[in-house]
Amino acid sequence: MTSPADPPNGAGASGPGLKLLAVTACPTGIAHTYMAAEKLAQAAESLGHSMKVETQGSIGAENVLSDNDVSEADGIIIAADKDVDRSRFVGKRVLVVGVADGIHRPQRLIEQVLDAPVYEGDGSGAGRGGVSGAAASGGGGGGGSKGRSVTYKALMNGVSYMIPFVVVGGLLIAVSLALGGDTTSKGIVIPDDSFWKTVNDIGSIGFELMIPALSGYIAYAIADRPALVPGMVGGWIAAHGELYDSEAGAGFIGAIVTGFLAGYLVLWIKRVKVPKFVQPIMPIIVIPIVATSALGLFFIYVLGEPISWVFEQLTDWLGGLTGTSAAVLGIILGLMIAFDMGGPVNKTAFLFGAGLVSKNPEVMGACAAAIPVPPLGQGLATLLRRRMFDDQERETGLAALFMGFFGITEGAIPFAAARPARVIPANMVGGAVAGAIAGVASVEDNVPHGGPIVAVLGAVGGVPMFFVAVVVGTAVTALVTIGLMSVGGGAVDSGSAPVGVGAEVGVGAEVGGSGASSVAAEPVLAGVGGGGRTGEAGGAASGAAGGAASGAAGARKAVASTGVAAETGEVEAAPAGQVLSGYLTEQTVKERLAADGKDAAIREMAELLAATGKVADAEELVRAAFAREDQGTTGLGEEIAIPHAKTDAVTAPVVGFARSPEGIEWGAPDGTKARLVFMIAVPEADAGDEHLRILALLSRKLMVEEFRERLLGAGDVEGILGVLGEIE
Repeated sequence: MTSPADPPNGAGASGPGLKLLAVTACPTGIAHTYMAAEKLAQAAESLGHSMKVETQGSIGAENVLSDNDVSEADGIIIAADKDVDRSRFVGKRVLVVGVADGIHRPQRLIEQVLDAPVYEGDGSGAGRGGVSGAAASGGGGGGGSKGRSVTYKALMNGVSYMIPFVVVGGLLIAVSLALGGDTTSKGIVIPDDSFWKTVNDIGSIGFELMIPALSGYIAYAIADRPALVPGMVGGWIAAHGELYDSEAGAGFIGAIVTGFLAGYLVLWIKRVKVPKFVQPIMPIIVIPIVATSALGLFFIYVLGEPISWVFEQLTDWLGGLTGTSAAVLGIILGLMIAFDMGGPVNKTAFLFGAGLVSKNPEVMGACAAAIPVPPLGQGLATLLRRRMFDDQERETGLAALFMGFFGITEGAIPFAAARPARVIPANMVGGAVAGAIAGVASVEDNVPHGGPIVAVLGAVGGVPMFFVAVVVGTAVTALVTIGLMSVGGGAVDSGSAPVGVGAEVGVGAEVGGSGASSVAAEPVLAGVGGGGRTGEAGGAASGAAGGAASGAAGARKAVASTGVAAETGEVEAAPAGQVLSGYLTEQTVKERLAADGKDAAIREMAELLAATGKVADAEELVRAAFAREDQGTTGLGEEIAIPHAKTDAVTAPVVGFARSPEGIEWGAPDGTKARLVFMIAVPEADAGDEHLRILALLSRKLMVEEFRERLLGAGDVEGILGVLGEIE
């Protein structure tokens, strides 16, 4: 028995051609969106099928699929690492994979689409978001949505939505403490009738919402809107230990656990077959209620007990250490303070020190020195090695420095949540060093609070050594963080591997429109989140290039040039010796790169662009290009690399091109070395359009193998320009 979604009998490679549709989208480099579109269209044409590809890049949706296109389609391929609305595909076979699969396995996807499940709406089928769809479809057989990819993108989605709560809440608390706080035996206290108490309360609300936001948006990225409420409620429960008889909540680690539990629980519920009359209420009533109740009860009655037990055991254990060496006790307290930053281990150490303020203030002194180290250390790391962090992280780093000064350890949580395996050990090492120095020096803290603020307000005895402990611990954390990131490749990848992300962590953040998209979002180009990310590409048809056109030719149609146009709408030809609207000229073409490594090649390309007089600061251009590489490789595969930067180090858009016969290792997804290297630099003001338009033009044309071969084989600069002139 055939499904209504099945194509006519005999359709396929050996029979009549199929009518296929595809949607490609990538939240991080626009190039991948168009490369996948080009490859899918080429593969369909070679197999005798027609295919129309809608591209959802940062310059808008193009070649938009019409209702007629969908109604006539035999199958639909979604190759995306961001949220794609599938509501229009109900009743059709939909194959969901990562954008990298669209580039590297287009023929295989076309073969598999006829076996893909029929999408039946939000309550079942493959789901909706790029992440959730991947998870729900099990990768769709394409392999592009591997477990690690889904996990990482979901985590970065949660982090990206959590950051505003951390920053707003932390800074309001810090300002209120600084301007309205009094030093008392109970810590830095703001009088109840003070204006600053109200400000502090508002900040505290922001801080309380931080953990539910992290959990909720992890769940949202995995299973879409039905998972948002279970994730947030689960995060709230994790943060409030009183609900499960613990003096401390489970903190951000508990939120990560509840986020993933909620997401995958909802995915499991979505797969349950229910009568059709129940399906409309599944995503808005049944799934949220069932998942929220199940997760809440599970955490309180199953996970809560062990957390409470751990808290009690740690407290008893610390009580037995009061007579031990000051250095050893300081190390232990520093390790605990820096481990989970507000979780049960951190709270155990803090409450232990606070309880001894009147009898043994040296214990609180060690805690006070360790408390600011995680946020100060992470903030310092973003200043020392800016290129390792995206724009949003650098901004968060500045806020973390401010929060660290006021003893708000939670300022480091966004960094720890994004890279727990690297950041948490670095925090612990620095905290241990600070605690040990303070312990050996018998630093005293007479109030239950930490950070440099307590010394400034006169609550610390042994101020010089207190600051030595904080400074040394901060430096150790920063250096260890940088070292671990350098060794382990810990910069947030918003590009392809291992995510199609983030790897644009999601990350992520980068928090444009809806859930999953912001995960892997890359803070670059027209941006996809914080620090320059503009969110998801809109679905508006205003950017469509031939929305009604169909077939492979329509999918390969290049983005219309925005160069000077005549009244007839035709693009004027660029002057001789100039291509890409005049941005690439004879002056910016080099036949052979001398560099044999990526960093050296970027510097050499920057020098090439500087010769045009359009580069005001070559070093800043190099820095911006390096920062982009740290977010995700610009090695696109097929022996192509397109490093790019939006920076005011250039006064006008400029493009350079060079060849490397031997190839340069660029970290491309397909493992090929880059032999064709383009560099694009545009001022911030032009980044929204020109940057993306140029990338789109290049990435489409460079997918044609014959074009690449002629570009490699061109005999001189004039020949190279002749080939490149075909792009427009």
